[in-house]
Amino acid sequence: DPALYTFEWNLNGTVLPGETAEFIEPAEGGTYGVVATDIATGCSSIEVNTLVTVSEPPVVTSEITTLAFADQHDVVITATGTTATSIAVYEFSIDGGSWELGTLNAAGEYTYTFTNIEAGEHIVTVRDTVGCGETTHPVMIMDYPLYFTPNGDGYHDTWNVYNIGTQPDAVIYIFDRYGKLLKQLSPTGAGWDGSYNGNPMPTSDYWFTLEYREPSTDEKKSIRKHFTLKR
Repeated sequence: DPALYTFEWNLNGTVLPGETAEFIEPAEGGTYGVVATDIATGCSSIEVNTLVTVSEPPVVTSEITTLAFADQHDVVITATGTTATSIAVYEFSIDGGSWELGTLNAAGEYTYTFTNIEAGEHIVTVRDTVGCGETTHPVMIMDYPLYFTPNGDGYHDTWNVYNIGTQPDAVIYIFDRYGKLLKQLSPTGAGWDGSYNGNPMPTSDYWFTLEYREPSTDEKKSIRKHFTLKR
């Protein structure tokens, strides 16, 4: 009863000025202690302590652990709390898929590895398992589309290498199956629309060469691959 007692609160042993009510709303994690003093007698209680822990949305980072244009793409997602007293446990989802519980490592971080990820852009979502928030994180896998369909429906209408826009110095050439140069692509452009000199090219396989830098090592590389134009 605050009519009969006064109260002194502390956080980790440091008195909290202005906190004199019979209750406290913690603004951060840590050990909170309180002493109650009888107004009439001046007698004080022993200090009572409680540990306040924090659960929170994570800070998310990603690392693609496989090379660009590899047969399989894997990405490691790391989630960490921002406070020393965080007890959050995190689970992971990619592109709206099922939730997977992360693994706690020695650094106090939760990690999960998504394997065999398709080329292109993905959205990873990481959330606290007790409902204290979630964080979304984009992941872009550098590779190339195996086909495109330039029919004007807004889907796969142009062809370009995924994530190559981060390398404006990359060089991309497109050839027909007989080796005729059809187009030099800008890495930062919209891509090839499937035409040559304004005329639509037929359904067929087409080849491309690419000079680029491996994202994980910055090593200069080149590849020659083929893809399909479908009409």
